Order: sequence, then structure tokens, then C-alpha cells
Amino acid sequence: MKKPALIWLYLALSRIAPPLWWLALSLRARKGKEDRARLGEKWGHASQPRPDGPVIWMHGVSVGESLALLTLIDRLAAARPDTTILLTTITQASAQTLARRNLPKAVIHQYLPVDTPRAVERFLAHWRPDAVAIAEADLWPRILIGAKAMGCPMILLNTHVTPRRYRRRRRAPRANGWLMDLFDHIHVQDQKSFELYQDLGAPMQKMQVTGVLKAASAPLPDLAQERAKLDAEFGPRPRWLAASTRAVEEPQIFDAHAKALGRLPDLLLIIAPRQMRDADKTEEMAIAQFGATRVARRSGNQPVSPDTQVYIADTMGEMGLWYRLAPVAYTGQSLPLPDRILGGKNPFEAAALNCMILHGPTVANFREAYDRLHAEGGAMLVNDATEMADAVCKAQDPGFRADFIEGAARVQRQNMTPLEKALDGVLAMLPPARQARLRGEIPHAAG
Repeated sequence: MKKPALIWLYLALSRIAPPLWWLALSLRARKGKEDRARLGEKWGHASQPRPDGPVIWMHGVSVGESLALLTLIDRLAAARPDTTILLTTITQASAQTLARRNLPKAVIHQYLPVDTPRAVERFLAHWRPDAVAIAEADLWPRILIGAKAMGCPMILLNTHVTPRRYRRRRRAPRANGWLMDLFDHIHVQDQKSFELYQDLGAPMQKMQVTGVLKAASAPLPDLAQERAKLDAEFGPRPRWLAASTRAVEEPQIFDAHAKALGRLPDLLLIIAPRQMRDADKTEEMAIAQFGATRVARRSGNQPVSPDTQVYIADTMGEMGLWYRLAPVAYTGQSLPLPDRILGGKNPFEAAALNCMILHGPTVANFREAYDRLHAEGGAMLVNDATEMADAVCKAQDPGFRADFIEGAARVQRQNMTPLEKALDGVLAMLPPARQARLRGEIPHAAG
């Protein structure tokens, strides 16, 4: 396919973009949103040497996408101990989260370089990847073109089309299709995304529906000592979790909690905001509704007393802790709003830890996942604060939860297919064990 004019324009603009990137990164670093000590990585200056042997470059833009790769990375490291896994992300939050994980020794984390000629050339020349695996849909044209010019086989994993992504890419379907055609294989989460990607110009012959990769992920890590400490601090009182919430939906969550307190006066809400920067808003709303003495905050090391009604879990990398401490969870970002539509969140983190799943009606980003759960009786739909309060109260009964948890477990047992297909796809791209070629000169990407 001929390179679209929009791609030519992007490549031309990327040549004059370094000063703008420098300004943007400097401002972000000043605000604490970039790691100053590792800013060189954003310009393609590697902070670690390239090991001998094959290197597979895997990329996930932020926390969710990179975490979706971790079980695959564990399996890949076990299957190919001769291979180094270069894992790139963009956000500081992702790097901080990954630092807390017990990653295989073969994994090296770096920040993805900005998509400018010199930064990309430095990155590719240093790491000389033997294969590339990108999670979801983070498509930076110059670096993808550069990897393709090196002859790297490439696979796009776990990708799907959200309504927002479809609207944005529908404006330039030729450019979208051309970029996706750079990949040798494309693993799509669901049939609807397959059809929408076709409409956006993606090559049908390279796509296959494989399911949600994160559904096959290992359970989120436990923090056993912290869990024991908090469990003792919380005591035997009933609890529930609101996970990965957005500030715009939290008034409904607090309303549900207030209604539930009428039936269970010692009920504790653990609320884990999706964005740590929104935790101040969460605290303000909680205090306004319940009073300052009834709200405690994890980041402030504030203890939970018998009077505490809301515990704000505003720390990174501890979601596995909260799912283990609560018998039932609202999995976030799916309550109806008057002026916008949220898309839901991945329910399988809760399912993997035997936490009963509650969700609202707007789950377009994970429609197939929730449809599968409901087909097996593994999740409960709540349409508003009143229904949520009722469900939270009923779910304190283990007998009430049992059928939902078993239904979700049945779906979990079916969820290994995406992982197996992703592993097979990545392994097929790698050179034979102990016979990997080292790449020579890095060709300059056209444009």
C-alpha cells in the first residue's frame, strides 16, 4: 500500500518537533510527571547495555497495557531463557508500578523514546530488537517504520476499538490502515473490534479474534504483611471496594455507600481512584458527605478507626491488596452520567481474586467480557446508587456471593486462550534458540 499523505506529513513534522518535545518534557518534569533521572531514555539514550542474544521489544503505553503483558512476559521468559525482554512504557506511573513487581531477570524496562528521527535511530541502533510486540493500539509511526525497515517481525496484541478510538481514527482510515499493515499479525479482542478495524482500513488477512489478554493474567500481586495489618485494623466489619473510579462518578458511589450505611452502620467503603491526582477531589467529596473524622487516606498513613466510613486507597500498585480485603467490588467507570459515557474497566482482576463483581450499564470498552460473565452468572448489573447499595448489602452474605464467584471462575477457566495464542505468536517471531542474529546497521526510516 502506498504511504498515505498524512503519514508523509507526520514524518515531515516529526523532523522539526524536537524543540516542542523538549519543552513538553521539561514542563512535565517540572510538575513531577516525568522522571528527571531517566529523561535521556525519552531521547533514545539507553540507560542499560544491550545483552547478547535475542531481544524482543514489548511495549505498553501505561499501567494497564503494561500489566496486561506481564503474565505473557513470565511465560515467554520461561519458554526462552536465552531471550532478553525489553519492556517500554511512556508514563512515570507505569515505571513505578513495574518497579514494585517481581519481574523476571530477563526483563529490562526503558521509556519509549519520543517519535523523532534521532531519538528513534538511537533507540533502535542500541537495542537491535529481533521482534516487536505492541499492546493495544499505541502506534507511533516513525518508530514502527524504523523497526519494519530493520526487518523486525511485529505483532499487535490485545487491541480493540473503543468508541473514542473509532471516532478519532475514522477521520484518517487510510493512515490507520497503513500503520496497522506494518504488523505481521494483529490479535483483536473481540468480533466487534475486528469489524470496526476493517472499516478503519486494517488488513483483514492479518487479524484474528483472540480474546482479552488481560483476562488470562495472573492474579494481581499480594502484599501479605500489609494485608494482615490492614485486615486487623479494619476488624470484622463489612466492607466493599470501588476500584479504578473516576471523579465524575464518585458522587453516585458515595450516595450508594450512604444508603447502604442505613442498613449496615459499620460498613467500610474502600475507594481506589483511577488517577492518583484525583484523590484530593475524592477526599473533598467524601468529607463533604460523611465528615472529616469519618474519612481516612492511605497515602497519608491515616489509621482506620471504628468511626471511619470511607478509606481512600490512593497508592499505586496495591490493587491486589484491595481486592483481597473486600468481598465485593464495583469494578469502576460504568455508572451512567448525564453528559458523558464512561466505558467500564477490566473485570477479571476482581474475578481472579474471588471478589464478587458489580458494574454499571456503560461497559462498551469491555462489552464482550461482561457479556461472558453474565452468561455464566458471574457479575451483577447495578443501574444506580440505590441498586448498588442493595447489592453491596446483600453481597456481605457469603451464600449470596457464592454463585456469582463460581460463575466468574468458570469464565476465568476459559480465559487462557488469548495468552496461549499471544505466546505462540511471539515465539514464532523469534529466531531459533541460541542462533539469533545480531542486527547490523540500522536503516533510516523513509521520510
